[in-house]
Amino acid sequence: MQQVLKDKIIEVCNTKIAAKGENVGLSFYAFFKNKNDNPELLMEAVIWWIETHKLDHFEKAEKIKNLVENL
Repeated sequence: MQQVLKDKIIEVCNTKIAAKGENVGLSFYAFFKNKNDNPELLMEAVIWWIETHKLDHFEKAEKIKNLVENL
């Protein structure tokens, strides 16, 4: 996984957890703007989320953060 994606995922997870608590859920869409300005990075996130880890559409932000930090 590219470092830019790792950093973005951790940043978004931290922000969501700080705002809504440790039980907040999110999807891989949370790491991207509504405008698909980086399709390659989006596909990298999708493959990591769906194919590699077989995660549900919504997962706990804390779980995602831990997975990324342990890469």
